Amino acid sequence: MTFETLGLQPRLVTRLAEQGITEPTPIQTQAIPHALEGRDVMGIAQTGTGKTAAFGLPMAHKLLKAGTKPDPKSVRGLILAPTRELAKQISDNLRAYTEGTHLKVNLVVGGASLNAQSQRLQRGSDLLVATPGRLIDLIDRKAVRLDQTRFLVLDEADQMLDMGFIHALRRIAPLLRKDRQTMLFSATMPKLMAELSRAYLTDPVRVEVAPPGKPADKVTQGLHFVQQAEKTALLIEHLDAHRAELGLVFTRTKHGANRLAKSLEKAGYAVGAIHGNKSQGQRERAIKAFRDGELKVLVATDVAARGLDIPGVRHVYNYDLPNVPDNYVHRIGRTARAGRDGRAVAYCAPAEMSELKAIQKTMGREIPVLGGTRWGGDGIETQGRQSRGNGPGKGNGRGKPSRGQSSRGRSRGRKAA
Repeated sequence: MTFETLGLQPRLVTRLAEQGITEPTPIQTQAIPHALEGRDVMGIAQTGTGKTAAFGLPMAHKLLKAGTKPDPKSVRGLILAPTRELAKQISDNLRAYTEGTHLKVNLVVGGASLNAQSQRLQRGSDLLVATPGRLIDLIDRKAVRLDQTRFLVLDEADQMLDMGFIHALRRIAPLLRKDRQTMLFSATMPKLMAELSRAYLTDPVRVEVAPPGKPADKVTQGLHFVQQAEKTALLIEHLDAHRAELGLVFTRTKHGANRLAKSLEKAGYAVGAIHGNKSQGQRERAIKAFRDGELKVLVATDVAARGLDIPGVRHVYNYDLPNVPDNYVHRIGRTARAGRDGRAVAYCAPAEMSELKAIQKTMGREIPVLGGTRWGGDGIETQGRQSRGNGPGKGNGRGKPSRGQSSRGRSRGRKAA
């Protein structure tokens, strides 16, 4: 199967080939023909498998075929994403697919100038990628209109539900054409997704290339049981073993991300941090420096769990386990991208056992233990004292409580990022 045999416009096929993209992925092979036929699509696939092209190429094909330009302030195709990073990644991909054509791709997200975004929307958009909150801001300012929108895409729709965007969707959807085509894509399938599908999709075809909650096959996972206060020292040992490679570290809170980044900087690492309190410019500069290798370590909250497509990321460290188990799958999906291998290491403190159990239940399997011994209900190892070892995969769990520390190893900062 090739993009040409899928029926895409030759200009798009040529542009893909120029980027070295010649063979469609499974989600693209299954979703694109249905999308080209005008069907509503519900696509379920692991992160990093090419969902953006699965919905972006059919829309670009149809807009090129129409050969017309958008009216002022109007939008012909709308893609909603839950985070700025994901929205930016989608818009970058769409611009790459459509370079050299007349199609205009715009991006509107929070943390940037409303006036500048309003001006960019004046001439209309063939494809508009937006976060829901910022789009509503622009609607209220009458800077954009959706009455001509023929295509609606909800990307990472499960996270939209988690982040409370359902109210924004209820306000945005009625503004679009009733005869629109709607596509919904996600890596997981929570129960609320069925309700979302019934509300916004008409007789959708379901395309599923991996079981919901299944991590990417090429990610090697490992788990260390470790006291909360000793996580930083263990992380530094693991980072030291791979100083030349990019490492992405996830924390649960914004404050925790800042604190950890400062500790790693003192330890001699070129490190940056991104989270919800950073401006869009700060986040983009940090991501670019990380992508270019100027930063070897990036500490982030779950704002980076989706949409961060940096093929050079070889290691993902779950410094704090996520409160939402699906986010673990998304986090570790930041490595092993574009067919590469990757490694994901999780650190579990005594107070995080419930999060670990939820994650393993979601994946349907246990994470291999690399160090430490499983915590009991009292926060003490269930099989006695463990060895320190010399690094990842060698039993360096640092599970013994440090002097003066409560054996419960309180997990600090459980407020969501």
